[in-house]
This record gives sequence, C-alpha cells and structure tokens, in this order.
Amino acid sequence: MTEGVTLLGTKGGPAIRPGTPMPTATLLRMGGRRVLVDAGLGAARGVCDAGVALTDLDAIVITHLHSDHYLELGPLLHTAWTAGLKRPVPVLGPHGLAAYWQGFLAAMAYDIDLRQRDEGRPPLAPLADLRRLEPGETDVAGLRLRAIRNLHPPVADSFALRFEHAGRSVVLSGDTAPMPEMDAFARGADVLVHEAMLESGIDALCARVGNGDDRLRVHLERSHSPAVSVARLAARAEVGHLALHHLIPSDDPAFGPEDWQAAIRPHWPGPLTIGGDGTTIPLPPPPPEPA
Repeated sequence: MTEGVTLLGTKGGPAIRPGTPMPTATLLRMGGRRVLVDAGLGAARGVCDAGVALTDLDAIVITHLHSDHYLELGPLLHTAWTAGLKRPVPVLGPHGLAAYWQGFLAAMAYDIDLRQRDEGRPPLAPLADLRRLEPGETDVAGLRLRAIRNLHPPVADSFALRFEHAGRSVVLSGDTAPMPEMDAFARGADVLVHEAMLESGIDALCARVGNGDDRLRVHLERSHSPAVSVARLAARAEVGHLALHHLIPSDDPAFGPEDWQAAIRPHWPGPLTIGGDGTTIPLPPPPPEPA
C-alpha cells in the first residue's frame, strides 16, 4: 500500500457546479491503515477512485458538522454495507453526529429493512461505531490521533487533527481561522494539509453566491485562513510539505494556480501542493530505528 495523503475533495463550501471540484474529504494511508477524514459530497466515489474499497476503511473522522464535511457519511456507510461490510467501523466526530446517523437510518428504514429481509444483510446501525471526538489524544485504528479545537465560528466543536505513526506525522487543519496554537500543533509535521483562502477572491465569490447582505463575507473572514497566513504558519512550524485544501475560491476561472503561488511563495519556499481532487502527497519512509 502506497502511504500518503490523498485529497479526495478540495472545494471550500457545499455547492458544486459543472466542472467544479468536490467538497471536503481526505484519505490518509499510514501504518497500513486507511482513514477517511471528512465525508463531503462525492467522498465514496473519491475513496474508490483512490483504489481503496469502502469495506477496507479502518476508521472515519469528521472534523465538524458543516454539510460539506459530513453530508455523505451516511450514504458512504450504507454503500459500504451493500458492498459487503460486516464489521463495525470506528466513526469519530463531534457532538451531534449520532443524531445525524439516527436520522439517516430513519430516512432509509424502508430500504435497510428490506435488504436485511430480502438479501440477508446484517443490521446496518451497529456498523458505525460512533465515538465522541474531543480535544486530547486517542488511538484510531493503531494510529495516534491528537485533536485540538480550531477557530471556526460559529461552530464550537470543530477540530484540527494530528496523526502519528512510526516517527511520521500528518496534520489536517480542518476549517479554521489563523490561531497561534496551530504553530506548536503542526510543528515538524511531514505533511500539513491546511485550508486556504485567497482574500482577493472574496468579492467575486460573495457577488456570485451571497444572499444580498454581508453575512457570507463576515463568515469567510472570521472563520477561514488567508493563504498568506497558511504559508507563514508552514514556515514557522517547519513542516515537510504544505498542501492547500478546502480552497476558497476553487471554481472561479479568474483565479488559478498562479494566484495561489503568488500568495504562498514569498513566505513558504518548501514543497507545495495546491489541492486538486485525487492528488496524493506521499509520506516519507519511516525513520530508521536507533541502532
């Protein structure tokens, strides 16, 4: 198994249009494990396109309850079940995720009951081993997971994640505004996957999809990270590779890779990936054990 981070969906926000990237989902392959972080629309297709069967996922982590991060969690688990999933999958997420799962099961009760009777499938509900995601450290499928609350108002239960195994580390910022705690949290990570926003693109975005007042702009500016701030963070934290994710804007033809480069390169000269759906950032091999 090639170990690395695959950006399955890289668009900031829930809306898709012809030719746009898909919303947020990330596949981590590390230590022989396969962990899905977030499950925005298109996550199931993205996992399969990355060469991983849905039945082979070892865990799922949901960073927060904005729809572009968990809309497809129920359909993905249901589809894994129809593909032969018979074992519980750990699903970590913030408070409220259990209510979503119960609501999904209720919405699909006719189909679920019918397939259990008609096709002999096991009960679906227990296959989601729901666990509360909270700040601190835990084990996820044999990987060390550290979580901190990030800064994504008005959502209080929103998390940044750090996965570690065999001397390697991957940090995913989740949706967040710049925050000083991220420096230490991302320190020395082999890969930092961080959301990013081009401030020059906000006017066009708000004009196109706003609701006639300034609420969308206020949300973007107080809840997300300008690309310049992300670049400076990567430099301060001395990460190995910076990958831009949850791009805002991601589907405006007036803004392309050169705009992201112009924002990042004055502050971050290191390895850089501007997120695109299906892009994989390989992990370095584990460091040699001391003699």
